[in-house]
Amino acid sequence: MDPLSLPKLKQHNSLSNIIAIFLSTMAMLSKNLHSTSTPLQLLVLLSLQRLFMFQQWNWNPIFHLLLLSCFFLVYVLRVGALAFKPPSVYLVDFSCFKPPSTCQLPLSRFIQHASSIISFDSQSVEFMAKIVASSGLSEQTYLPPALLSSPPKTHQREYIKEAEMILLPLMDDLLTKAKLSPRDIDILVVHCSAFCPSPSLSSIIVNKYSMRSDVKSFNLSGMGCSAGTIGIDLAQNLLKTNNNCYAVVISTEILSAGWYSGHERSKLLINCLFRMGSAALLLTNRKEASKTSKYRLIRTLRTQTAFDDKAYLTAIREEDDDGKLGVTINKGLLPAAGEILRSHMTILGLKILPLTEKIKHVVSLIRKKFKDKRGEIYMPGFKTAIQHFCLPTSGRALIGEIAKGLKLDGRDVEASLMTLHRFGNQSSSSMWYELAYMEAKERVKKGDKVLMLGMGTGPKCCSCVWECVRPIAGNSNKNNPWRDCIHLYPVEAVSSISLT
Repeated sequence: MDPLSLPKLKQHNSLSNIIAIFLSTMAMLSKNLHSTSTPLQLLVLLSLQRLFMFQQWNWNPIFHLLLLSCFFLVYVLRVGALAFKPPSVYLVDFSCFKPPSTCQLPLSRFIQHASSIISFDSQSVEFMAKIVASSGLSEQTYLPPALLSSPPKTHQREYIKEAEMILLPLMDDLLTKAKLSPRDIDILVVHCSAFCPSPSLSSIIVNKYSMRSDVKSFNLSGMGCSAGTIGIDLAQNLLKTNNNCYAVVISTEILSAGWYSGHERSKLLINCLFRMGSAALLLTNRKEASKTSKYRLIRTLRTQTAFDDKAYLTAIREEDDDGKLGVTINKGLLPAAGEILRSHMTILGLKILPLTEKIKHVVSLIRKKFKDKRGEIYMPGFKTAIQHFCLPTSGRALIGEIAKGLKLDGRDVEASLMTLHRFGNQSSSSMWYELAYMEAKERVKKGDKVLMLGMGTGPKCCSCVWECVRPIAGNSNKNNPWRDCIHLYPVEAVSSISLT
């Protein structure tokens, strides 16, 4: 029986009628009680609606009493549910790893180094040089020492060395900023796509820092550039069920584990675009953190199309004909990314955009369907709800396409383009270098909202929306990866991207 439909009752006073109406009303109310999207006012209207429907039948006042009792019970339970709402999740601080200058890789050095590797023929070297030259990367991006050796050292021992080189200084910096001990950490989430050792990377950190025996540690792999936001979503869910906790989320990529030494061009792209980088952030649900933290987590959203075979195969790690392992990037990647991005932003828009933008979009859809089939559909402007954007640094073309879809201008995508230029594509950690750029420029103000968008293999699209809860200016350059070069940015030649 539909909870919103009235039972068919005879108009006489009977115990069966009383029970039927009571159960029907309680079923309707309980269905909407725990829905955060159902306002209390709606529950009131539904209850009163039934009250007036019953009243027109001139039934015994006992029915009215029962209905009012149902409403009172729902009100008490709803207020109680709101009182026990999970605490907010705050971003206390974050750290970005800046590799040493000895790891810098100018284009000339990259070509010379690639030419010295026996496994690459002249055509492969020429192709990679062309991709790097047109990618938007500067002469200051970084590769790990293992890949700067000739030939590159691509075995387990070097992968571990690279992980320790990145993760340990990163953890030290984050704990110093927050003035915490490793034993204060309750939850640890580490994600790295290409490298999944045993013991895991999270276990390596637990071991190195002698963390508590009850620390909840998780290790994510194979989730691509979207893993950063997925890790935040996982930590948020854990913080909802564990009170007064600190959670550390680490985004990294071990490049030496993803290096490809063959001849297939669709796999050589990974060597050209990805560069060294990592980020760590400290989350908490402690109430006192609301006064000292930088940001509050407003919303997370995840969308994926792994169920679609065509989309699933657009980026996949596999062996070539010679048995060499590499990630194949197919031509269908950009169309698949565009499709999942549209789906994702539609759902996100319904949750965060103001009502006026939603109405304009719906009206344009109706007009196009019934009046002017050649008319354009109004695309909501996300700048009405979001002030700052951290977009995937997978290339200038992708940044430009996302900017068009979200109605962004050059200043909105500046942090993404400059991060791609200065540090390259650092996979899931790039978004934190973008936020660090905005902080170094002192652009993030109290009350501003920041959208972080991650897109990865699967394909998957994941996003986080943050709200700045305190002024950032004044301490933005402390241990910031941009602190020694922010005055040189933005680079005008890199900023000239078509957004029309």
